[in-house]
Amino acid sequence: MHNPRCKFLILFVQLVSIISFCDYVIRIRGEDSKHSAVKVDVGIILDLETEVGKVMHISILLALADYHSRGAIRIVPHIRDSKKDDVEAASAAIYLLKDVQVQAIFGPQMSTQTDFVIDLGERVRVPIISPATSPSLSVKENHYFIRGALPSSSQTKAIAAIVKNYHWREVVVIYEESPYGTGILPYLTDALLEINAFVSYRSGISPSANDDQILRELYKLKTMQTRVFIVHTQENLASRLFLKAKEAGMMNSGYAWIITDVLTSLLDLVDTSVIESSMQGVLGIKSYVPRSNERDMFTKRWRKRFRQEYPDMDQVELNIFGLWAYDSITILAEALEKVGTTSIQKLRKPDTRENITDLDALGTSEVGSLLIHSLTNTELKPGLSGDFHIVSRELQPSPYQIVNIIGKGEKIVGFWTEKDGISHKLKTNGKTAITNNKQLGVIIWPGESTDVPRGWEIPTSGKKLRIGVPDKGGLEQFIKVVRDPKTQAVSATGFGPDVFKEVILSLPYAVPYDFVPFPIAHSPTSQNYDDLVNKITSKEYDAVVGDVTILASRSEHVDFTLPFSESSISAVVPVRNDDRKNAWIFLKPLKAELWIATGAFFVFIGFVVWVLEHRVNKEFRGPKRKQVGMIFWFSFSTLVFAHKEKITSNLSRFVLIVWVFVVLVLTSSYTASLTSMLTVQQLQPTVTDLNDLIKNGEYVGYQKGSFVKDVLTRMKFDSSKLRSYRTLEEYDDALSRGSKNGGVGAIVDELPYLRLFLNKNCRKYIMVGPTYKAAGFGFAFPKGSPLVPDVSRAVLKVIEGDAMNEIIQKWFGNETECPKQDGMAIASSLTLDSFKGLFLIAGVSAGSALLLFFLIFLYQNREILATDDSIRKKLCSIAEVFDSERDNSNSQSTKPSEGNESLTAVFAESEASTEISPNLPLQIPEIGISHGLGESPATEGFSTTEPGTPVHETMSGKIEER
Repeated sequence: MHNPRCKFLILFVQLVSIISFCDYVIRIRGEDSKHSAVKVDVGIILDLETEVGKVMHISILLALADYHSRGAIRIVPHIRDSKKDDVEAASAAIYLLKDVQVQAIFGPQMSTQTDFVIDLGERVRVPIISPATSPSLSVKENHYFIRGALPSSSQTKAIAAIVKNYHWREVVVIYEESPYGTGILPYLTDALLEINAFVSYRSGISPSANDDQILRELYKLKTMQTRVFIVHTQENLASRLFLKAKEAGMMNSGYAWIITDVLTSLLDLVDTSVIESSMQGVLGIKSYVPRSNERDMFTKRWRKRFRQEYPDMDQVELNIFGLWAYDSITILAEALEKVGTTSIQKLRKPDTRENITDLDALGTSEVGSLLIHSLTNTELKPGLSGDFHIVSRELQPSPYQIVNIIGKGEKIVGFWTEKDGISHKLKTNGKTAITNNKQLGVIIWPGESTDVPRGWEIPTSGKKLRIGVPDKGGLEQFIKVVRDPKTQAVSATGFGPDVFKEVILSLPYAVPYDFVPFPIAHSPTSQNYDDLVNKITSKEYDAVVGDVTILASRSEHVDFTLPFSESSISAVVPVRNDDRKNAWIFLKPLKAELWIATGAFFVFIGFVVWVLEHRVNKEFRGPKRKQVGMIFWFSFSTLVFAHKEKITSNLSRFVLIVWVFVVLVLTSSYTASLTSMLTVQQLQPTVTDLNDLIKNGEYVGYQKGSFVKDVLTRMKFDSSKLRSYRTLEEYDDALSRGSKNGGVGAIVDELPYLRLFLNKNCRKYIMVGPTYKAAGFGFAFPKGSPLVPDVSRAVLKVIEGDAMNEIIQKWFGNETECPKQDGMAIASSLTLDSFKGLFLIAGVSAGSALLLFFLIFLYQNREILATDDSIRKKLCSIAEVFDSERDNSNSQSTKPSEGNESLTAVFAESEASTEISPNLPLQIPEIGISHGLGESPATEGFSTTEPGTPVHETMSGKIEER
């Protein structure tokens, strides 16, 4: 029986032998595959003396190891250390291109070093993939340059979004004096201008500056009004900067600090003590890297490898540059594989000559153009840094994180994307980034404050703002300067200062100020409002308050707030004498042409009626003199509806009905117009147009020191005809005297002043047009003053509230003592244009009736026209027939005469039996057409009465008895 232990030992030895053999076979095959894979030389230039260089070094080694486990080619890295020196970097690049003949170079990491290496790559057609972030390195100008990191210019819109979110209007940029620091400035300035903000000051600090120089620069910034600082430096300079900012008292409440992408991403390289003591409350932005299992596993591997390579640097962590380096090497390896192993060759050497330099000895790559084409548009999705997408040799922007430095680390308070802007949270939904809640989270600002800094402070170290006010000695309702005789303290009252005081009180912070008078009325040098505004430009005043009009010329030098009062330019002139005292006012309601047309139509209508009635109506016959008088009498009597002649022709009745309607409209309009002229006060200006003043050589007045003088000069007024005045009393005196007596014919000023003037003198003067628009009264501040937006918002609040009405009531009253001139009647005479339609209807009606009459008349006497007599004889015969009375034998023609005989009998009986009072009204039937309701024309010695009266009934009965 065999020993079991011996069997187990034999089995174990056999198993170990098999495993060893298999491992040997695998290693042999692996060595064979390594020897058979195409080797490609790639240069790596890093600053291995820096933490960032070491981080990228480990990431590159791990990227190559990961690719070799699955790739078809073998990349041989040739790593060179630039030692923080531009010359070393250039020397390393020349060595790699000339001696090693690499197919591509990754690095350098510094912008100054990369600039020269890019030029070498262009010469030899070798792609250069660099993590340098300076936007001064252009991929458009360098066709063999690929940026393997986000340029610093891509973050400027995110910074501008933060500035806009907190309504800051100006910032100070503190940058490192290097290509890395200066490259961002133009892009940041443009981004801020797009949101109506600007860089008020650029503070450049050299990386070699000592602490005293940094502190001196910070004290200089502290004396300025801006309290928002954007820091764009590398981590070493930033550490010293914030230590000195803390020492200068600039990390207290009211300050806001924003650090850029690179500094925020490398915050772990800053000493923890500096962060805890001097960087609390700082905002930072950095590229957003989504969490993934692959990245977590890689981070563990990276830490292990880093500790092996650099055991004395246990505090350094993987950062965004390490992730970008890993992804860059990965896409480079894949691009080399796409080009193909057969295409990869050594650089083609130039023709050898004696005494050539290293640059002349560089060859050109045969595969460079193919490789750069493969790298131009490529994507690694997902990469360790997120979507690593190269478009046109430029890495595409990713979302940015906004962090708040608290304690030893940072707190995420929001995100920013190109599409959606700022958001509190960033969610991933498939391929779409979704943002919500367009606000940042709670931020702890410097000084452990949760109140958002307003972005500026009064820069005078406790001094009050110097507010210039015009001292013109008149129009005290708008501005009045008062000096205390004991203390000589200056105060200002009036509409403008009171509005300003109310606006300052409504601001969420205190703004101390002092009023400084600016003499206008009593100045020997004739200073005006433009001179007052220019005092802001010369920094003598911090602001100007009063009745200062917003003008385009002034806004070129200062910033105005929103207007707190409307303003336009107009003129006031005296009113004419009262026309009610004119003896001929009864002619004024109608224009002369309307009087003439009316008279002509009266004659025409009288003639037409005479023609129609001449043959059939005895009252229209008789001597020629009587007939001519009848034409005028009958027509004009219709004006007062007093015609008593009987009308027998239907055509005459038709003409008369139309004409009476025209007369009714005419008389009603005349009566209304005359009544208005006699009863309503007429305010008519002596001048209706300013051009008339120029033509007549009239003098024109304006307010002393006002811009209105320039307006009048532009309107071609002679400067010798312009006179300035200070008070409303002087306005009144000048207008009362007139141009011929040392006064003026008009006062031209802004509406607020003219309304106040007319409120006291509305019955003597009137405002005439046209009105020239102006922007209104506003408060003036220096260009770019952060007070302007806050004061403008406060102005709106005051205008919309009750305080504004109280101020207006206080200084101008309610204007009830004098009626508004807009409501006063300025009656004008009626013109012919208003009655053309009526006259046309009357003329057509009368003409049609006359034409119809002649057609019938000629038809009835056609036998005369048919004779062989001469035309003259025919006309004479026709005239004789027309002049003869027509014999009416029918009942319709005799009935009126019977009525007249009955009426005569009634009159006789009435006189015999009853004594009739001369004033007793009597209805006379069928004497003419009625006018009005139940009224007939009066006969001689009689008036009319309404039907149904006792007299009417009695006489009607007697007529019926007959």
